[in-house]
Amino acid sequence: MKLRTVISKNIKVLVVFIIFLSQYSFTEELAEVKNELLVKRGETLVLEWGCNTCHSPKVYTPEGQMQDPRRLLSGHPADSVHPKIPDELLGTNKWGGFFTPDLTSWAGTWGVSFAANLTPDKKTGIGNWTEQDFLLTMKTGKRKGTGRKILPPMPIHQLAQLSDDDLKSIYAYLMSLKPVENKVPEFIPPKNQ
Repeated sequence: MKLRTVISKNIKVLVVFIIFLSQYSFTEELAEVKNELLVKRGETLVLEWGCNTCHSPKVYTPEGQMQDPRRLLSGHPADSVHPKIPDELLGTNKWGGFFTPDLTSWAGTWGVSFAANLTPDKKTGIGNWTEQDFLLTMKTGKRKGTGRKILPPMPIHQLAQLSDDDLKSIYAYLMSLKPVENKVPEFIPPKNQ
């Protein structure tokens, strides 16, 4: 009888241990799958919103201008020469704005804005941003919620309408990208300021 009791207790301990291990393993796997789904949802939103149009440098191919796959979402190229802005053509009763051929730089009555580096590079991108920093930027239209105003052509008012879950997905996707070191130029205010 004692042997049966010992075996029974050992089996119970073994079953509890197996259940504990399977839950731990399952929880870990579940977290990985959840993160993969979050990143995939973010990638879909970035594609749907056309973020690459302005935030990805371009290369010229026989088929025309294409996004440079080595520099996806790394912003206006630091080594790009910016053309002279025809200020005499900009104004409330004139043209509203101009852009460079690769669409990473825009000039208008607000000044000159450059598409930001959205890669997780810690020196030149958003690699030091927290998820909360990103949400505050998107919701307030200001860098990290308190900094400089996000400028045209960024559709910040529309992006601010996205749910927190969608913005968290976009953040997760951006953080999954390869970091690209690319120091984007600072905003250039209009000449009359």
